[in-house]
Amino acid sequence: MEHINQVIEQLNLEASLTLEEIPQIDLYMDQVIQLFENKFTESKRNEDDKVLTKTMINNYAKGKLIFPIQNKKYSKEHLILMSLIYQLKGALSINDIKATLTGMNQKIIKEEIDLDSFYTSYLNLTRQNVEDFKVDLEDSVKDVNEEITGDKKGDSPYLKQVLMISSLVHMSNLYRRVAEKLVDEITVEKEEKRHK
Repeated sequence: MEHINQVIEQLNLEASLTLEEIPQIDLYMDQVIQLFENKFTESKRNEDDKVLTKTMINNYAKGKLIFPIQNKKYSKEHLILMSLIYQLKGALSINDIKATLTGMNQKIIKEEIDLDSFYTSYLNLTRQNVEDFKVDLEDSVKDVNEEITGDKKGDSPYLKQVLMISSLVHMSNLYRRVAEKLVDEITVEKEEKRHK
């Protein structure tokens, strides 16, 4: 587990689509896919994995995760939403993502949101999250080493790795469950407004 810093470097955790990288002109689907592939290719687990496909984009449109496109072109706002979807789908279901972004889509259509400002805040938080994660991960490695070292029969690199994996998945599940509860609150609020 001493190689955890190498693992972190390989993950390309800092990868994000910045506002500066998003063209000011509308893009065709193939251009959108190429932009995402270029930006997030190092984040893929396997070389054959796709970051974004035509089917995914069409499903986002059909599922109303993004507001309707014009003339087969995707705007800067669409790209920001797709960037958010790309991150959200790592932990949330498509239905949860739709519930989360429905209000955002409505605000974009009605021009009731400064999306650039919102997205900048999101990017600032993700950068801070990566820094916090690195510190937390170092602490987790220490905790696992202390747990395993105390049990001389189980002091093996394999068991340390299994314990670390189990701990990381548990933490991931805790964060995901809180996120799901927050999505449920959005859904409940929307239902209450509809019935008033």
